[in-house]
Amino acid sequence: MSEHDPNLFSPMSRAIELAREAYARGEVPVGCVIVDGESGEMIAEASNRCEERGNPTAHAELLAITAAAEKAGQKSGGRLAGADLYVTLEPCAMCAAAISFARLRRVYFGAYDPKMGGVEHGPKFFTQPTCHHGPEVVGGLDETICRQLMQDFFKEKR
Repeated sequence: MSEHDPNLFSPMSRAIELAREAYARGEVPVGCVIVDGESGEMIAEASNRCEERGNPTAHAELLAITAAAEKAGQKSGGRLAGADLYVTLEPCAMCAAAISFARLRRVYFGAYDPKMGGVEHGPKFFTQPTCHHGPEVVGGLDETICRQLMQDFFKEKR
């Protein structure tokens, strides 16, 4: 990542940049950034790498959570309480579970995902009685840009 003026850093803008990079690599264009909720300092970032790694679990959210947890270290149990996650697409159920286990404070996402989303659609993971931690969720951030990236990607694939 290039150096940013901390006053100009926008986590969702960076997530969109990462999604565009994924698109260029032939990956579903999803980018994710995790920031300290108090300072706004970036903790980790990632984009989808499922094709590159031949691993269906290499979603941007899981890769970013893993990197952030490694930075947090053993003393926190890998938990990221107080951190916020920005992602360009509504997290799937798998990623929602990881977000819950990591104890993230907030989740901001761009495009809604009626087919595979697990937060506002499908299982609505955070509202289930078996969910031990549900973060605050804000959907629709830069939704038009994020949705267009997905539509363009899948139009090319078909």
